[in-house]
Amino acid sequence: FRIFNPTTQGKKFDPHGNYVKEHVPELSDIPKKFIHEPWLYQQDDLIKTKSSDFLKYPDPIVDLKESRQRALDAFKSISK
Repeated sequence: FRIFNPTTQGKKFDPHGNYVKEHVPELSDIPKKFIHEPWLYQQDDLIKTKSSDFLKYPDPIVDLKESRQRALDAFKSISK
């Protein structure tokens, strides 16, 4: 049984972020290490990017660890 995590999948199957860069062009200039978690990129480093749009990049609206646990609990409750 697996619960899909888009961040983990991106890091595993698109380590250079080619898909992300194609579909989210404002992330094309950030370092590879942050491409799948751009909200972790430090404010000081934002100034070095070419795209000012990146400065507006939002924090995640879903906590993946929390939502994973909620899904596991829900499946566990219906499998009894």
